[in-house]
Amino acid sequence: MLQIKNLTLTHKKDFRIILQDFTCALNDGDKAVIIGEEGNGKSTLLKWLYHPELIEPYAEAKGERITARERMAYLPQELPEEDREKALYEFFAEDPAFYEQPPRSLSALAGKFHVPQDFFYGDQPMGTLSGGEKVKAQMMRLLMAQPTALLLDEPSNDLDIETLEWLEELILDWPGIVLFISHDETLIERTANMVIHIEQIRRKTVCRHTIAHVPYLQYRREREDSFEKQARQAANDRREKEIRDEKLHRIEQSVAYHLGAVSRQAPSVGRLLKKKMKAVKSLERRYEREDAQMTQMPEEETAIFFKLGEKAQTIPAGKTVIEFSADRLCTPDHLRVLAENIFLRIKGPEKVGIIGENGAGKTTLLRLMAEELLKRPDIRAAYMPQNYEDLLHLEMTPVEYLAISGDKEETTRIRTFLGSLKYTADEMDHSIDELSGGQKAKVLLLKMSLSGANVLILDEPTRNFSALSAPVIRRMLAEFPGAILSISHDRKYLGEVCGRIYRFTKDGLSDVTDFS
Repeated sequence: MLQIKNLTLTHKKDFRIILQDFTCALNDGDKAVIIGEEGNGKSTLLKWLYHPELIEPYAEAKGERITARERMAYLPQELPEEDREKALYEFFAEDPAFYEQPPRSLSALAGKFHVPQDFFYGDQPMGTLSGGEKVKAQMMRLLMAQPTALLLDEPSNDLDIETLEWLEELILDWPGIVLFISHDETLIERTANMVIHIEQIRRKTVCRHTIAHVPYLQYRREREDSFEKQARQAANDRREKEIRDEKLHRIEQSVAYHLGAVSRQAPSVGRLLKKKMKAVKSLERRYEREDAQMTQMPEEETAIFFKLGEKAQTIPAGKTVIEFSADRLCTPDHLRVLAENIFLRIKGPEKVGIIGENGAGKTTLLRLMAEELLKRPDIRAAYMPQNYEDLLHLEMTPVEYLAISGDKEETTRIRTFLGSLKYTADEMDHSIDELSGGQKAKVLLLKMSLSGANVLILDEPTRNFSALSAPVIRRMLAEFPGAILSISHDRKYLGEVCGRIYRFTKDGLSDVTDFS
């Protein structure tokens, strides 16, 4: 069992309380998902539970954690910097459990994760692996140690669809505790039987949390029903209050009028009217006490509000956006051929998704296409890489990064846009490297929108958006008036946004007609 007692987390820079008086117990069989908007402290909670020292640079914690005899395994959201230069074999060999694995076990593990049998002994640096391969390597090393509790921060990030399906089975069949953060709604819907919802309401001035021992979809449904019922009751209470207050106001006006008109020759009438006015005032005070207990309108964290492509020029339906062909695609070091006979044509405002196994070369292919599109003078293209740091200047604040002229009018406009994306005034002045992955992704999307781009090249565009923001992001991209070329393993994104889907293999790109 894992227990957390009276935990309060406070951000050191702006003293914002992220989580307050949080108490929770996790038992064998619990598959608990932590949900909440970007920057609400989901990863901070997971880090603290695994090892409190991980959050010391930026957050302060007060509370108690009881881990009993659980053997916890922690998957961070990003590969740690100190592991990036290590070769694969060096990375695995650091864990003593690696040497205890018989060849048959390693072979079975490689098969489950769809990697070559000799993957564990490779000399490729960890930092040069694809996003999905990094996650797979870390997950395999964690499982070798035979933990009893899994703490997983975005385990679904960048995994190919086949491995995502295996991950779902792993979580469902895990006999111990699974506490995870994921932005893959399909994964959450299929696996979570417990929901921990962290919220920041009233413009992130008040934190709130909910713990529900029910599956995710049931939680969402019950929450919506509860809020709807509360809103109806609050509206009825307010209507009754208005009728009651209006009636009381008329009585008070009538008594005041007659009290002002009564003559000194009728003192008994005056005394009666004063007594009646006293009763009216007493009734007012009683109503005020009752109003304090009146049903309040439900408060919830408002969704982001953002429209992409308002400045984008329309692309004619017949215009060729890209016609890319290559006899072969090699790794950046030209030591291995990834695919041959590649061809892709996109016309007009099409939205195209590319899927394929991790390590197949999808990101390499997209990068080549981006280079070609970004040079085109007849379109305006914008690129979101899988690694945001390729484009972001981490030492800058979001406002500094997005500003062009830096004048007051532009800065005000940018702050307004960031506010619609759920940034607080303090977060706008934080350096970008202090932001969560989802907040960084929002900065890049806003940069694209402000640029007036009508062609978007997106590498895993929804990978860091919360399950609450993701529907808004998908709708925004589906309504984008230009063309979109993207890589994704997000099954909801592929189904709701992409009109055409291609699978990338060593034989090139092939249409996927039966994706669901």
